Amino acid sequence: MRTTTRLRRKINDNLTAYGLLAAALVVFALFSWYPIVRGVLLSFQEVNFVDPPKWVGFDNFARLFADPLFATAWLNTLQFTAIALLLGFAVPFVTAVLLNELRHAKAFFRVAVYLPVMLPPVVVAMLWKWIYNPGPGLANAALGAVGLPDSAWLDSSSTAMVSLVIVSTWANMGSTTLIYLAALQTIPGELYESAELDGAGLFQRLWHVTIPQTRFVLMVLLLLQVVATMQVFTEPYVMTGGGPEDSTVTVLLLLYRYAFTYNDFGSASAMSLLLLVALGIFAGVYLRLTRTRSED
Repeated sequence: MRTTTRLRRKINDNLTAYGLLAAALVVFALFSWYPIVRGVLLSFQEVNFVDPPKWVGFDNFARLFADPLFATAWLNTLQFTAIALLLGFAVPFVTAVLLNELRHAKAFFRVAVYLPVMLPPVVVAMLWKWIYNPGPGLANAALGAVGLPDSAWLDSSSTAMVSLVIVSTWANMGSTTLIYLAALQTIPGELYESAELDGAGLFQRLWHVTIPQTRFVLMVLLLLQVVATMQVFTEPYVMTGGGPEDSTVTVLLLLYRYAFTYNDFGSASAMSLLLLVALGIFAGVYLRLTRTRSED
């Protein structure tokens, strides 16, 4: 009797577990796997969501490669990613190091650094669009206060991309900074004490202790940042619309135009598939290289 009761209880527990797992798999399949498969199929079809889909093979890809803006969008996206790595990757790490050295008001400064993350991306873009305004904008007012000439910011092809990177860095650095800060606080204090006894200065401790001890976190966040910045959309869409002179047209912005301006969902899906393949190749090569270096 006791054995039968245990068996029933075990069966009920397993059925409950498998039921919850099945529900999660169904939701994941509907909202993750199906859109991916559907997007791949759309990239080989002519689709307007009114008439039945028509298979066109690689015509969508050929149309993309023939578009002069296609190469421009990729170059602009790579430029954004490169500048973002110089600013968006270094600034959060330096900020985390400074926060880790604070002795007072730690909670206040951590909240202050994280606050921009809580703002909606469109709100951030509109706020900074006002700051960059060549008339009453705060940015030029600050330059004028220290005797520097005004800048065109978003109205010049030479400064527009850097201006967008500054906005993206300010808006997203809070989460990365806290991750770095958590990694820094796991470093044993004895390592810094030994380095100080050996006469190491601040930059020597940073180079020989901090960076090696946080190398894994740095490598992971570098990969995530490249993947995220290659998908930049909100800043150029809201702040510049791709201008001036198409200098801020990114891959996702061009994809948006194909889908919702030209109503060419097949080419838009083809472009998303190309971006997926490019990021997949980069992630695979990056993980392979970092794994090889770790083993060495």
